[in-house]
Amino acid sequence: MDIVGGFFSLIWWLLFFYILMAPQIQYKQLQLARLRLLKEISDKRNSTVITLIHRQESIGFFGIPIYRFISIEDSEEVLRAIRSAPKDKPIDLIIHTPGGLVLAATQIAKALKSHPAETRVIVPHYAMSGGTLIALAADKIIMDENAVLGPVDPQLGQYPAPSIVKTVEQKGVEKVDDQTLILADIAKKAINQVQNFIYNLLKDKYGEEKAKKLSRILTEGRWTHDYPITVEEAKKLGLDVDTNVPEEVYALMELYKQPVRQRGTVEFMPYSNPQNSNIK
Repeated sequence: MDIVGGFFSLIWWLLFFYILMAPQIQYKQLQLARLRLLKEISDKRNSTVITLIHRQESIGFFGIPIYRFISIEDSEEVLRAIRSAPKDKPIDLIIHTPGGLVLAATQIAKALKSHPAETRVIVPHYAMSGGTLIALAADKIIMDENAVLGPVDPQLGQYPAPSIVKTVEQKGVEKVDDQTLILADIAKKAINQVQNFIYNLLKDKYGEEKAKKLSRILTEGRWTHDYPITVEEAKKLGLDVDTNVPEEVYALMELYKQPVRQRGTVEFMPYSNPQNSNIK
């Protein structure tokens, strides 16, 4: 009985450690697969490839999703990557993000614009808010035909800065409290700061007049903050957008896992020639 009990105890502990370590092992395998594909993209495009991809990755024993946005840690890592890139080689920055800290996005955008060789931002799905700010810094924006950018109007807490300013203007200064007036003052400064930064990003590429127009449109609050600026609309605004996303970028996105779900919400069957199909 002792031998049998010891055997089952060993099996139980092995199973426990497997359950505990399996997610970490799988994650390491994903990282290696990403690195191999990044090298393939780099070799093919003769560029330094950097990724800024924010998705929910299930890591750990309970598979708890980690929600990510552009952070100071991101800017530190991207700036390090840009500094280490050869000055005479292009940079391809693959970006997939809902946005994040203006400070962090501004640092990345400034570093990208300062790179001597060509810089290209590739958007396979979306680059909203701070992601759009970074895209504007590149020499070339490459988007999937269905990808979107977004407005870059500053947000103060839960409120858009342009809406705060507009509210005070509509009600009148004498009808709002001091706290709201202070908030409106900060909102105006935030809008002006972002407008000026975008103008400086774009003036060399588009000229002063067009850069001023674009910086105003993207920050004035004409849309909600999550408004999707499609490829067609971006072109109408005057942005120079290419839609030739490398196929390897889509393969790379497949290696960034979403949270584990009990049941998938989307399934599809790729088309195959019925004459060559074994499915009956």
